[in-house]
Amino acid sequence: MIRPLTLALLLAGTPLIAQQTPDPVVPPAPEQIEGPMTLERMAQIVQALDPDVIASGPTLQFNIDAIPVMIVADATADRMRAMVPIASAEGLSAQDLMRMMQANFDTALDARYAVANGRLWGVFIHPLSPLEKDQLISALVQTVNVARSYGQTYSGGANIFGGGDSNGIYRDLFEELRKKGEAL
Repeated sequence: MIRPLTLALLLAGTPLIAQQTPDPVVPPAPEQIEGPMTLERMAQIVQALDPDVIASGPTLQFNIDAIPVMIVADATADRMRAMVPIASAEGLSAQDLMRMMQANFDTALDARYAVANGRLWGVFIHPLSPLEKDQLISALVQTVNVARSYGQTYSGGANIFGGGDSNGIYRDLFEELRKKGEAL
C-alpha cells in the first residue's frame, strides 16, 4: 500500500516530469555492414589466413596450424561447407558415435562431427551469403578444434566452462586469424 505522503510526492512530481523535455533519442552508430559473402570474398579472407591456399573452382584448400582445411561453396545453392579430416570412419564404435552425437548437441558448438565417404570429418555448414568474416573465422577455429579434440573433449573450443587454459588458447587462435584478415 502506498502511504499518503508518498502518493502526494509522486503526484506532485508528475507535472514536473511531464514538463521536462526528454533527451532526443540518438540512434547508435551503425556498425560496418558487410556485404553478402561471395566465393571471391571468402577466398580473399582465406588467403589472408594462409597465403598458400589452393583454389580450384569453388574449393579452397589451406592449413590452419598445420591442420588441413577444405571449404567447398556453391553460390547457386547459397551454401558453404568447411571440412577438416579427422580419421577413417572404419572401426568407429557405437560408443564413439554416441559421444560425437552428444558433442554435436553441446560442446562442438557450430562445428559438427560427420561421416562421409568412409571418413570422419569436423564440419561447419552455413548459408553462404549471410556469412560474415568473423563468423567464418570462428567457424574455422571451431572446426579445427573439433578435429584436435576428437577422442578427448570433443569441443569446438569457443565456449568452455571452467578455469583451464583452453579458452585462452582458442581465443588466441581466433584473434590471430582475425588480425590476419583485419583489412578485409
